[in-house]
Amino acid sequence: MSSINRRDFIKLASLIGMSAALPLSMARAADKPLIVGFIYVGARDDFGYNQAHAQAAALIKALPNVKVIEEENVPETVAVQKSMEAMIRQDGATLIFPTSFGYFDPHVGRVAKKYPDVRFAHCGGLWQEGKDPMNAGSFFGYIDEGQYLNGVVAGHMSQSKKLGFIAAKPVPQVLRNLNAFTLGARSVDPEITMTVIFTGDWSLPVKEAEAANSLIDQGCDVLTCHVDGPKVIVETAEKRGVMSCGYHASQAALAPNGYLTGAEWNWETPYRAHVEAAQADKPMLNFMRGGLKEGFVKTSAYGPKVSDAARQQADAIKAQMLEGSFVIYKGPIKDNKGNLVIPEGTEQAQTDVALERMDYLVEGVRGQI
Repeated sequence: MSSINRRDFIKLASLIGMSAALPLSMARAADKPLIVGFIYVGARDDFGYNQAHAQAAALIKALPNVKVIEEENVPETVAVQKSMEAMIRQDGATLIFPTSFGYFDPHVGRVAKKYPDVRFAHCGGLWQEGKDPMNAGSFFGYIDEGQYLNGVVAGHMSQSKKLGFIAAKPVPQVLRNLNAFTLGARSVDPEITMTVIFTGDWSLPVKEAEAANSLIDQGCDVLTCHVDGPKVIVETAEKRGVMSCGYHASQAALAPNGYLTGAEWNWETPYRAHVEAAQADKPMLNFMRGGLKEGFVKTSAYGPKVSDAARQQADAIKAQMLEGSFVIYKGPIKDNKGNLVIPEGTEQAQTDVALERMDYLVEGVRGQI
C-alpha cells in the first residue's frame, strides 16, 4: 500500500466499485473465452456442405466471449485426429465441431477418450450411450424433409418423368435424401423414376460433371444431388438447359433459369446449443436432431419456373412438417427390388433411429447400392 499514492488508490477503488456494479453479462466478457474449433472436409466456399457449416461458424464467431478457429480440406483419415489434437494443444480449444460424416468412427471416439475435458460435437454420427464417450455427441438435421419437398416440386415440373440423382456414397444419410426425394416426386406422379449415380467420394468435380451429363443424356430433366459441393452439377444442368434442385446451401445464383428450389442446412441452431451448454458448464449434448420445425433445416426460395400447382402442394406439405404432422416414411413402401420395407399401416417417424441405418433404395429408383 505504501507504494501506491492516494490518487492512485482512489482510482483503483473507483474501478473496483464500477466492476462490482457491472451487469453479469459484461463481467463474463472478462472471463477466458470459449475456444471453438471447426474442421471441414472440403473448402469453405464450395457452394455446399462445407460452406453451410462455415456460414454458421461465422455467426458463432460473432457471439460474445467466443473465439473460433477453423481448418478446411481435412480428409476423413487419421489426419482429422491430428487436426483435433492440434486445436486442443496449440489453440486451447475445449469445444470442437468435426463436421464430416467420416470423422466420427473411429476418429472422434479416439481423441475424445484421450481428452475427457474437451467436448466433441460431431455432425451426422450416430452417438450411442455405453459405446461412445460421454464428452462426445452427434447432431444432425432431418434435411430429407427438404428433399421430399424438392421431389414434390420436381415431380410437378418434370416433362420426361425421369429425374437424376448424383450421390457421393451409399451411407444412410445419403440414402435417406435420395429416397425422400423419390417419394416426394412419386407422390405427384407414380410413373416418375429416379436414376442414381454414385461417384464414390464427397468431392469429385470431374466425376460429378460426367454423371450429370450422363443423366441428362438419358433423358433426366431435373437433377439433384448429395455431394459436398453441388456447384458443378447445378452449373452443368443450367448449361444443358435442364432444371435442378439444390442441396446444403442455395445455388440459385448459379442457375438463374433452371433452379427450382433447394434443401438447406441451418447449422446455427445446433451450434448455438452446444456453445451455450459449454459456456454454462452444462452436460454434453450427446444426441441432437431436428427438422424444419426445430430450425435445423430450411428451404430455398422458389425459382421463376416453378408452377403455381407445385408451389401450392409443396407449401401445404411444408406447413404440415412445421406442425410435426407429416410423415414421409409411411407404409406400404417397397424397395426397388420389390421387398416390403415398411408395411402398410405402419410408419417411421423422423425421430426413429432406424432411419439412420437405412440400407435400401425405394421403388422407382434405378440403380443399386
